[in-house]
Amino acid sequence: MSSAPSLSHQLLRRKPVDQLRAEAEQGVDGQPLRRTLGVWHLTMISVGATLGTGILVVLGTAVPLAGPAVWISFVLAGVAALLSALSYAEMAGAVPTSGSSYSYTYVTMGEGIAWICGWCLVLEYAVSVAAVAVGASEYVDETLRVFGLHLPTALSAPPGDGGFLNLPAAALVLIAMLVLLPGAKESAWVNTLMVLVKIALLVFFVVVAFSAFRAGNFEPLAPMGAAGVSAAASRLFFSYIGFDAASTAGEEAKDPRRDLPRAIIGSIALITALYILVAVAAIGARSWTSFSADEASLVRIVVDVTGQPVVALVFSIGAVVAIASVVLTVLYGQTRILLTMARDGLVPKVFGRVSPRTGTPIANTLIVGIVVTIVSAVVPLGELADATSIGTLVAFALVNVSVIVLRRTQPDLERSYRVPFFPVVPVLGVLFCLFLAVSLGAGTWIAFGIWMVAGAVLYVAYGRRHSTLA
Repeated sequence: MSSAPSLSHQLLRRKPVDQLRAEAEQGVDGQPLRRTLGVWHLTMISVGATLGTGILVVLGTAVPLAGPAVWISFVLAGVAALLSALSYAEMAGAVPTSGSSYSYTYVTMGEGIAWICGWCLVLEYAVSVAAVAVGASEYVDETLRVFGLHLPTALSAPPGDGGFLNLPAAALVLIAMLVLLPGAKESAWVNTLMVLVKIALLVFFVVVAFSAFRAGNFEPLAPMGAAGVSAAASRLFFSYIGFDAASTAGEEAKDPRRDLPRAIIGSIALITALYILVAVAAIGARSWTSFSADEASLVRIVVDVTGQPVVALVFSIGAVVAIASVVLTVLYGQTRILLTMARDGLVPKVFGRVSPRTGTPIANTLIVGIVVTIVSAVVPLGELADATSIGTLVAFALVNVSVIVLRRTQPDLERSYRVPFFPVVPVLGVLFCLFLAVSLGAGTWIAFGIWMVAGAVLYVAYGRRHSTLA
């Protein structure tokens, strides 16, 4: 009998790309995911998981930090996201599986780094779903106000914000969970419809806001200085998480090598342009000092400019649909990450079981949906957004490093897309991620440290013993 490998040896073991692809085609217990998604579906998944979060939810918390220069904060966060998106595009074309950055680090840097990345993704996806759902309750409340109604604080805010539980947030996650159960193609079409609604919604806002545009609202441009702009960029990076959701659909894409890079790059370009446009329109229509984290900022602007409560009603309903799209697609990405980790034995196998009837991981979806529902009901938005950002930044930095490592270790590997100006772009991607991560508060880093310690304990207690790579 051979002895068990040492911990250091196990942490450094890399998974061969060919083995990873073969496992994806075979699936768990001979039941692979169904390949039903084209480039349009993949792009809409990426846009759906990203567009709307920063503008509809986090903008009110970022403007007090950056002032009128919040649009510059969006540019900084967008550049950081774009650099990482280019690296994601190359890795998605070379390693087209559902594991996203977790799988990319497994084949380049070994099981230890892959576990760290996967654990960060659990933080990124699950917590971001909860954060976005929490923000949706503000728009539900705005909708009810048109009818003279108001959600009681006890049922619309978590304990940390003076309430008992956030009922709208919990309900939104549960609905998204139910939509995901029938199948990837069915939920993708629902998402596509919601994405088109929210693009139309943001275009409508820009038209309304520019009708009341005042250039004087941009003076002074950066009242809090460069530190405020960078702090806001760190928080707004939360707005860009999700474009990598397309890479979690690698095993359900019809032609992942061709379509994944196109979907990732196209979606991040569209999202960045819309974010900057809406931010400029919002500041132009309203003094930066009147923005608050306690209100649905865009709805307030629409009401102030039009003076029509009915318009606010339509906008608020559209905003809820837009946020629901983010919840749906990011929840989808979370289940696919856990499915891949389960196939590798690093988390329990229940997360990897695929239903022969629907071709989806039903048990996985139910477990994740219920856990996220509870988190969204009881944790405040600000803490969720910052925790999500730091997990995302670590994962993105590791993907940039993966591109560099894979180019050196497997230069002849077939790639459908290559990062331009290599290695400058991935190195800049790492540096931007580190810059934004440093700008996050000490409390966020402490929480992240606790999360990583918990992950290390889980790996030693379960993942190491059940890893299939052995």
